[in-house]
Amino acid sequence: MTTPRVEIDLGKITQNAQCLVRRLGPRGISVTGVTKAVCGHPDVAKAMLSGGVADLADSRVSNVIRMRAAGIACPISMIRAPVSHSIEDVVRCCDTSYNTEIDTIRKLGSAAREQGTEHHVILMVEMGDLRDGIMPEDLNDVASRVVATPGVILKGIAANFACMGITAPTVGDMAMLSRLADQVEAKCGPHVALVSGGSSANLAWALGQRVTGRINNLRLGEAILLGIDPVSGQPIHGLHTDAFALFAEVIETGLKPCSMPKRPEAPKHGTLELILKSDYKGRSVLAVGQQDTDASGLTFPSGVKFIGATSDHLVVDTSDADMSVGSEMKISMNYSALMRSMSAPDVEKRVDHGLQIDGAVKGAKPQPRLRLV
Repeated sequence: MTTPRVEIDLGKITQNAQCLVRRLGPRGISVTGVTKAVCGHPDVAKAMLSGGVADLADSRVSNVIRMRAAGIACPISMIRAPVSHSIEDVVRCCDTSYNTEIDTIRKLGSAAREQGTEHHVILMVEMGDLRDGIMPEDLNDVASRVVATPGVILKGIAANFACMGITAPTVGDMAMLSRLADQVEAKCGPHVALVSGGSSANLAWALGQRVTGRINNLRLGEAILLGIDPVSGQPIHGLHTDAFALFAEVIETGLKPCSMPKRPEAPKHGTLELILKSDYKGRSVLAVGQQDTDASGLTFPSGVKFIGATSDHLVVDTSDADMSVGSEMKISMNYSALMRSMSAPDVEKRVDHGLQIDGAVKGAKPQPRLRLV
């Protein structure tokens, strides 16, 4: 098979989505499946939809166009504010976009009127992540301007947590977002149908024993794709953490010094004798590099230790592993490594389609009922 490649188990993605939808539904929270980490891969998007997500979201219009071309007709949101040159495509391909700037919203309204349609807007509120967001004290004013802008409809408000920072939202944060939704409606009327509390970082809050208030949506990517809590980095109980795997070929293996050789101050007898600082150990070189993935986000098989990576090579200590040239190594990826691998043109994406029936894969062994605690 071609290497490097990413192998994708759609059945596990569907089951992860199914579990999260089932747990969040009774709390009045819908799930938006976020596809940006997989570059809008249509098969992954369809697996999320098979798991029951309400809609999809992405940060790049090219990914949305890819999904639309594959026949995906569900509502799709643009979760990064549109750049100027993409306005027309965003209106054409996305039902909704998340925004902070009124000038951008007016351009969306103009494009919508030209296309004979209306575009839904969700206002992103700054809640401490210090990335994109309207300051809370300015939200009512911006919301009023959106309501008065032809061609757009105010659909709701949203917030980000643990994107720039690593702090999970608190009960107080979520209560404040609910109050902001109430304040917008008090000023602008019943225009806040959606209150999106955040991403996978919100799951601990959403699944806790507490009132969820006005929060009725979460945008989930990492939890569905990797089964990981992005704040703690720990697996979420009951979810699959191995839906994706990176495979790389061993192109060299053998004994090499543990550290770089060092030249003596003066050659002995006219030679360039090298002084080695330590013993030899097993090293292997893999045909994958920083152009293909985020090497710092990889987890290697037992007995293999990461040494370093360059643009095209990855070096590992294989003193305790049996490697041979031409063999393949299966490597786990975190969210950053997955994003880079899925966007790398030289990394093949191999999908295990199976046959999904009611969220399961025909022919697969029965799985225990997934449970989150």
